[in-house]
Amino acid sequence: MSTADKLALYVLPTYAQFAVAPVRGEGTLLWDADGKRYLDFCSGLATCTLGHGETALSRAITRQATELIHCSNLYQIDKQAELAGILVEECLQLPGRVFFSNSGAESNDGLIKLARRFGHARPDAEGKARYEVITFRQSFHGRTIGGIAATGQDKVKEDFDPLLPGFRHLELNDLDALAAAIRPETCAILLEAIQGEGGILPTTSGFLEGVAALCRQHDILFMLDEIQCGLGRTGNMAGWRSITPEPVPDAVSWAKGMGGGFPIGGFWVSERALGQGENPLFSLMGPGSHGSTYGGNPLACAAAIAVLREVLDQDLPRRALEHEQVIREAISSWNHPAITEVRGSGLLLGVGLEVSALPTPKGTTASVHLSRELARAGLLSPPAGPETVRLMPPLTVSPSEIGEALTLFHGVLDQICA
Repeated sequence: MSTADKLALYVLPTYAQFAVAPVRGEGTLLWDADGKRYLDFCSGLATCTLGHGETALSRAITRQATELIHCSNLYQIDKQAELAGILVEECLQLPGRVFFSNSGAESNDGLIKLARRFGHARPDAEGKARYEVITFRQSFHGRTIGGIAATGQDKVKEDFDPLLPGFRHLELNDLDALAAAIRPETCAILLEAIQGEGGILPTTSGFLEGVAALCRQHDILFMLDEIQCGLGRTGNMAGWRSITPEPVPDAVSWAKGMGGGFPIGGFWVSERALGQGENPLFSLMGPGSHGSTYGGNPLACAAAIAVLREVLDQDLPRRALEHEQVIREAISSWNHPAITEVRGSGLLLGVGLEVSALPTPKGTTASVHLSRELARAGLLSPPAGPETVRLMPPLTVSPSEIGEALTLFHGVLDQICA
């Protein structure tokens, strides 16, 4: 029985999967059971930071697994302390505290809980607890009930109502609309500096700086979802600094590339004072306020430490920016009628498609059709919305692999259009 047949028989059909079944990987390359080779420019959806196979990550996991895999958070975990120090001192370079989870959705749920706690600690003028979190259309914040309530895409909410109340979705990069939308019950704004699943849609520097200013003006939290764009992929360890270095957030969530493929997430909360002479913001999440059985276990933390040390020590964000320049120049030189633009930063790039120039079978979208044809040719490049495909290889990708991927991409586009 094939892998596809077993999946159909035993696994819930929650994913619309491509006909690709990798069984082995090395660096940027994957192979299926028949020996077909693929260039992996999906990277587990921006997750496999160091690629596949024998890496600092796999060695760290092997070593830690023989020492200590799990320990309850009732006790002190040295690897957790070490990882938090790297995130605070070297990645964000902002004082604060970190909570460790197992996924991005869990990390964002933590931010939502922080916002609710803040709304109780800092009520409105009438003394009522504030509870509303503003997010943006085309955003994606996870698939928990809290995550889909926060997400600005109707397709993820279908038939899951009643949803968690307290969310509104506005147009990204419309600062005037945001300023007009803030109400007495608003306690936080949550956004991705570069929207990932929505189509690799960047915020503008003026918008991001304006959001931070509005948050200060109205005493609401400025929260950033860095799950897909954080920790080096955009050319900076803080994804928002790829847009502008100015804003200082109150909270940040991570996952995906943090563990390089090993499940781990987390969120950071700043130590800014809640008010004159008051306790710091992170104090709202004290004992009993939040928890996770597996979050921050020794094995997951060892994996993330190995990943972040490689990213930092090998200066992989700088290499991501160099690769971005090569990709942009090559695609621009094609002057291809089926491509509208390249969006994003570093190795979080979205290629916009001119749907009218890309013949597409009925019942599918241009992005899915192109992704299928690219996979058949040996390049994994996932869709993001109906009109965008993503280029997100491991940060360790080589110049020759970039060149090979671009050649495949161009060739497949020409074949489809012909």
